[in-house]
Amino acid sequence: MTAQEHHLPVVRTARYYQLGELSTATRRVWVVAHGYGQLAAYFVRHFAPLVDADPTLVVLAPEGLSRFYLQGTGGRVGATWMTREDRLVEINDYVAYLNQLLAVVLPQAAPEVTVTVLGFSQGAATVSRWLTQARFRPVQLVLWAGAFPPDMDFAVAAHLLRELPVTLVCGTEDEYVTEEALEQQRSFFRRVGVEPTIRRFVGKHTLNAAVLAELNEAEIAFRR
Repeated sequence: MTAQEHHLPVVRTARYYQLGELSTATRRVWVVAHGYGQLAAYFVRHFAPLVDADPTLVVLAPEGLSRFYLQGTGGRVGATWMTREDRLVEINDYVAYLNQLLAVVLPQAAPEVTVTVLGFSQGAATVSRWLTQARFRPVQLVLWAGAFPPDMDFAVAAHLLRELPVTLVCGTEDEYVTEEALEQQRSFFRRVGVEPTIRRFVGKHTLNAAVLAELNEAEIAFRR
């Protein structure tokens, strides 16, 4: 007899980290999604200088719902947004999670609050899939050392990206993103009518403080 697969929705407690005080004075929110094997508590630290310089900015760092030991059965722990196993259900779960997070946060901010979405590595595909079903529209999308999902429905992608500023960021020595892959991403966005901004820095598969500061300044300028 062959076993039948079933799914049962359950209540799950998600974890996220926040930099800055959320209030009606909050005019900007950044949602930043970590990469594979990272934890939000460490990832969010990269954004602390931005919040220290602007009390109207709040940074939210949600954490992937699945955690695991990075090596063996003990030691350091990381998180992941999904794997190939039961992937569509995991995607639906994190989309619902991120939508619920923003539904809680945004009403507490100023009515004119703007949202920047940044995904690093695996988090780039995560936020891209999420935004196709999100209940708000960001002012900019930053895909850092990661890609817009190649399996995304073209029409859905075109609708999401229409008139949305997109920035692709990648280190010159990134171990996972080749020059060819970066050019393929540029070509994809051009096919849906978007000319992405490309930002490079000398470095590997990591965030970069100077580029983060530049992205922050660009968004502040956009608000003006």
